[in-house]
Parts: sequence; C-alpha cells; structure tokens
Amino acid sequence: MIHVVLCDDHAVLRRGIRDTLAEAPDIQVTGEAGGYSELREVLRSAACDVLLLDLNMPGRSGLEVLTSLRETHSAIKVLVVSMYPEDQYALRCLKAGAQGYANKAGDPVELIAAVRTVMQGRKYLTAEVAQMLADSLAQPTPEAPHTTLSERELQTLVKIASGRRLSDIAEELMLSPKTVSVYRSRVLEKLKLSNNAELTVYAIRNQLV
Repeated sequence: MIHVVLCDDHAVLRRGIRDTLAEAPDIQVTGEAGGYSELREVLRSAACDVLLLDLNMPGRSGLEVLTSLRETHSAIKVLVVSMYPEDQYALRCLKAGAQGYANKAGDPVELIAAVRTVMQGRKYLTAEVAQMLADSLAQPTPEAPHTTLSERELQTLVKIASGRRLSDIAEELMLSPKTVSVYRSRVLEKLKLSNNAELTVYAIRNQLV
C-alpha cells in the first residue's frame, strides 16, 4: 500500500485529488494539510510514502517547503502537483529535490501513474517536460533572466503580472507590504525593467502567466 499525504490550501482541489486516488486499490490517502505548519503536524502522525505538494500556498511557498522536507523528511518522495506552467516550474522543482511534477489540469489517471512511478524510486515527467529536457540537452540555450530570481521573487513577478496589487500579494503570501515591495524592487533590478507594465510584458513574453 502506498501511503499518500496531500498538501494544498484549496479544500475542493484536495477532495478532487483524494477521489481520484481512491480509484487505485494500492493507494491510500493518510492525511491532508492546507499549508506548511499544518503539514508538519500531519507528518508527525500520518504514514507518508509520497507527498503531493502544491506550489502556490499562503505563507511559505511550495519550493521552500520542498527544500525543508529534504532536510527533515528525506525518505518521503515528493510529487509536485500544480497549475503553474510545466516548462517554467518542473525543472525548478526537480532541482529542489522533487521526484516528479504533474499538472492539476492533466488526466486524473496520469496522477495515479505518477504516484506509482515516484514510489518506485523513478522520476515522473510528462511527455512535454521530457521533450523539453531532451531539446535543452540537444540545443543548449542561454538561461532566461528570470531563472536567477529566488522563489519569492518569481512569485511576486507572476502575481504582479496577473494584476495583483502589492497589498493583495502581501496578504496572499502572508508577508508585509514592505517586504513585497522589496521583492518587486529586486525583480525590477535583476530583469533590468522599470515598472509593473514592463514586468507584465516580460511575464507574458516568457509564458509565466
């Protein structure tokens, strides 16, 4: 039996994933969490072979949680399940220690296959990500400027480009508006941009939103 814990701040999405996994006789959901602090409590008592982790959560981001888990629960295999574009986030997650990356909008049957794949000690990649990796090896291209951003900086960029105000971003990430403003300034500096309009254009051109 594969013991799975779900970490996603959207209860409806968790229920959908739980219902999908319930169709597999060899998979059992043993716990659920809506954020990192709750996840820590769940992992103290629930058996967990595979953690399904969302990237976009309040407070600490999914990648930050992933990095922490590598230090505290290294035996747990992590499958990132997100709505973020695969070509922008899958490699980041794998480099941070995830065993796989699946899109929430993908085929539910593939999610079951993904859980089984990472449980076997193998990496799970969709055909699109595998092709992207193959292409990058065959024809290496210079890294885009946004690859130098930290996870928080990238989150700030995406949210600004999506039309969020700094106060809204601060509330969503559980940060102070001043801190978010600092992240925005760093993004502008690193990407050599001047304002939010240019940030938005950059994000659209690079398919970040």
